[in-house]
Amino acid sequence: MGKVDPIPKAGTIAALRADAADCKACPLWKPATQTVFGEGPDDAEIVMVGEQPGDKEDMAGKPFVGPAGALLDRALDEADVDRAKVYVTNAVKHFKFTQRGKRRLHQRPNGGEIKACRFWLSGELNALRPRLVVALGATALRSLAGKALPIGRHRGRILDLGGTKVLPTVHPSYLLRIPDEDARARAYRHFVADLKLVR
Repeated sequence: MGKVDPIPKAGTIAALRADAADCKACPLWKPATQTVFGEGPDDAEIVMVGEQPGDKEDMAGKPFVGPAGALLDRALDEADVDRAKVYVTNAVKHFKFTQRGKRRLHQRPNGGEIKACRFWLSGELNALRPRLVVALGATALRSLAGKALPIGRHRGRILDLGGTKVLPTVHPSYLLRIPDEDARARAYRHFVADLKLVR
């Protein structure tokens, strides 16, 4: 995964999750409701890494339970990838947002926040030792590579990042933001085609 960060001493996902619950490595823990750690089977061969929890994930304490998660579930089903066998997590474990009235609007995490959370992502990958990691979006790919890499140039290709096999693609929330219905349908089909490579 590029430059190796210190790996958490705890060797199991359960122990890592417990330790991460009290993480204060960057300021994002202050406004967030809770740490949102990864979930899935301890023997998962596929790990999917997103950017960060959203509003619904922050409230539930679970990754990919909001609209983007529902879209991911549908795309995985269409790609014939068993969602129950996939471990899902995020590069950043706290929700970064701007308050607008009663709404909490997503803000992209910065380089320092991504770097601070690489400790936990490294721990998850070391505990799971997956055969493939799917980077959902630029933030996930940056965290896995240790530097910014353009999604467009690497999308749909298996990269070897320090011994970790990584498949970059877009984040499902990107698809939700496409205003044109035809363009959104085309982008969704491309996303499903990327996920078919997981098989």
